[in-house]
Amino acid sequence: MPVAKDEVLEIAGRQVTISNPDKVFFPKTGHTKLDLVRYYMAVAEGALRGVSGRPMALKRFVNGAEGQAFFQKRAPSSRPEWIETVELSFPSGRTAEEIVVRDAAQLAWIINLGCIDLNPHPVRAVDLDHPDELRVDLDPVPGVPWTQIRQVAMVTRDVLKDFGLTGWPKTSGSRGFHIYARIEPRWSFPEVRRAAVALAREVERRAPEIATSRWWKEERHGVFLDYNQNAKDRTVASAYSIRPTADARVSTPLSWDEVPTCEAQAFTIDTVPNRFARIGDPSLGIDEAVGSLDALLELSRQHEAAGFGDAPWPPHFVKQEGEPARVQLSRRKREEGSGQVPPPAPGKTVGPTGRRRSTMPLIEIARAATETEARAGLQRWRARHAEIWAHLAPSDILVDSMRGRNTTWTRIRINLRNVPEPERPPQEALEVDYDPWAGYTGPDRSGQLDRPKRQRP
Repeated sequence: MPVAKDEVLEIAGRQVTISNPDKVFFPKTGHTKLDLVRYYMAVAEGALRGVSGRPMALKRFVNGAEGQAFFQKRAPSSRPEWIETVELSFPSGRTAEEIVVRDAAQLAWIINLGCIDLNPHPVRAVDLDHPDELRVDLDPVPGVPWTQIRQVAMVTRDVLKDFGLTGWPKTSGSRGFHIYARIEPRWSFPEVRRAAVALAREVERRAPEIATSRWWKEERHGVFLDYNQNAKDRTVASAYSIRPTADARVSTPLSWDEVPTCEAQAFTIDTVPNRFARIGDPSLGIDEAVGSLDALLELSRQHEAAGFGDAPWPPHFVKQEGEPARVQLSRRKREEGSGQVPPPAPGKTVGPTGRRRSTMPLIEIARAATETEARAGLQRWRARHAEIWAHLAPSDILVDSMRGRNTTWTRIRINLRNVPEPERPPQEALEVDYDPWAGYTGPDRSGQLDRPKRQRP
């Protein structure tokens, strides 16, 4: 069998070697690694606008879009001397040298590593402690139509404008929608997140039927404004990123005039380069539209004075200095004697909500290395409980992408709130039982070396 030849490209005055250029990364469309590089070179001006000068977590798909991805925070030790890095510290207390991209050659080099989408941090390498953008991630619950996502996006634009910020919209390339607002780099990560919480609550106030700021999935409806994407160590796929979808969809910047009628599936690896050549980059000007968080932080203070506490943080974050109780809703329910901790599956130590109380009747179906395995487990469960399936709405199927060591894993839970109580099936053994921490002895994400021992069945 002939050995695949490397392809050497002249990019930005440098020679960039593309290994295995004919390796297929998108089986359903036939696009190869070299096709990905050529795509990014065609939109390099716009893609660099989204990542330039920012440290980047490498999300590598070495086996293509349908393979298992892994996160590589540390820059490869074997790299050209013209690849820039910067040292980041994380909430766990660990540090890592991450790649910083500034030109098209560096961009092509990281695509050659198997990166399909680009995941930069919201800071520049020159100031790692002060984000220069507020990120709004609109995350719909299952069953929410695209039209509703567009409606929430327009409401978000108006709220940003009313509080002195300019929103720059783009499709996420997946199910949701992103809106970025450049800000002065003078607020800390916790302050930027506070502003994002206030924004989410204000959008929810203006559009309560279609938008929510509720963190816990079983309590959400409509479109969730994920304020925690502004917490430190969180990254979001940037402008012009190809996403690992079957049709090689692209996270595409739009003008606000396009948003009310845009369709996410229209923007792919095949269509976006022609669009870019024809109309240019709708996000041109984003770096000059720098705003202040003062008004949103004042709104946050008003919320606090009215009795609104901090919103929940991601579970793997250590408690922040001066942070109010994270799960105030759950604590209030506990004090009132309402809610319960759902029982764990047989052989497990924690259940569908960890140790958090909930008023929702939740059961857990699967913990799997991949979403495909988890959904296969869901189908087996469904076959055994076909009689209750008709009671379930799409939003009752909770599919969570969870963080492991270097990869994500998938958890599936079911909310039985719409199933008559006498007909609700009990918590059973998990259809798929995967432990991403099995055999791991290093520090967890909170930086603690001594992880609690797990009980085995």
